[in-house]
Amino acid sequence: MSTPPDSYDPQRKAYKAGEHRYSIIDLLSSAFDPEYMRNGMPRISDFHIKTGEPVRFRMDQELYSVPEGERLTQELCEDLVYPLLSEFDWKQMRDDPMADVDSSFPLTIADKSYNFRINAFHENDGLAAVIRLLPPFIPKLEECGFPSDRVWKHICGMQQGLVIVSGVTGSGKSTTIASMLDAINQSSARRVITLEDPVEYLFKSKRSLISQRELGRHVSTFAQGLRSALREDPDIIFVGEIRDLETASLALAAAETGHLVFAPLHTRDAIGALTRLIDMFPAERERELSTQLSFSLAYVLSQKLVPRADGNGRIVAMEVLRNTPQMGNFMRSRKLHQIYSAMETGGDYGMLTMERRLLELHEEGLISRDNAIFYANRDDIIGRLPPA
Repeated sequence: MSTPPDSYDPQRKAYKAGEHRYSIIDLLSSAFDPEYMRNGMPRISDFHIKTGEPVRFRMDQELYSVPEGERLTQELCEDLVYPLLSEFDWKQMRDDPMADVDSSFPLTIADKSYNFRINAFHENDGLAAVIRLLPPFIPKLEECGFPSDRVWKHICGMQQGLVIVSGVTGSGKSTTIASMLDAINQSSARRVITLEDPVEYLFKSKRSLISQRELGRHVSTFAQGLRSALREDPDIIFVGEIRDLETASLALAAAETGHLVFAPLHTRDAIGALTRLIDMFPAERERELSTQLSFSLAYVLSQKLVPRADGNGRIVAMEVLRNTPQMGNFMRSRKLHQIYSAMETGGDYGMLTMERRLLELHEEGLISRDNAIFYANRDDIIGRLPPA
């Protein structure tokens, strides 16, 4: 990586907030202030830099301005963003008003290494960037919000099947999958191949042998990476995103032919994940896909990050759908509307609806009544909650 010119110094105290000036390193390091941590994990996930606005940061899903921070000029934006980019990237941003770049920036704090992902772009007011803190370590599965350890233990012991983790952007899908892969890595000798955009958690092979491949660096598309992975004797494949019909077809085929496949989907609930997969296929293939899904699917885990009642961070609320013979029959007969009721009565298989999980978290005093209602997928949760 080329070094930016001296004028682009990441240690330069360029940004004024109150009576002090801060470098971009100071701003990024603030994510590790004890005030913004919970259980050793930063609560700040992103920094937003935009011409004409003060620096902002996202913490627990909410967007805040740096206290008393000045509004950014184009020149000040460049002073904060360009030191994080390679010479090629900042020159491209400087010379091409239509350019946007994806990059990463390593940062060592107290002898620990962290990584930030940067997307820099031009917009109506000038230069802008979003800087995301990639997770510093992989949490234990016990900390990932599973309603019980029964579900993750079963998943980590499986030999084949498709495991979907669904949720909106920023709900922790990649973290949940990484935690399961890390548990497998420590407990069994498996060949694991990941296809990611970008690589977020870095794994070191322990009992398992792990290869991590990044879109744009090692593979051109997820579909191409999947086709390649199937020739590399994998036991487990993690597909960073199912974006199209070809990737969906290959993931289902891999799960059906003896591989354990993990994949995230951007849907708000478990049934929505099934619908999203089916909708990727042409109408004339719906019956074929429904049948294949009924045999390939193992689990759908759908999760949301809900603010804690004490105001200190967020907690995972997880919905669990397991593919039992009854569920498989619903998929083959395309009676997805019956799945929710079956999930409510599927506790013996570890199944749980989002509404039931939110009720449990409220009863335990972990989330407020209002947030239980707000994050529910169905309005009927109101009648199941105790009066306000």
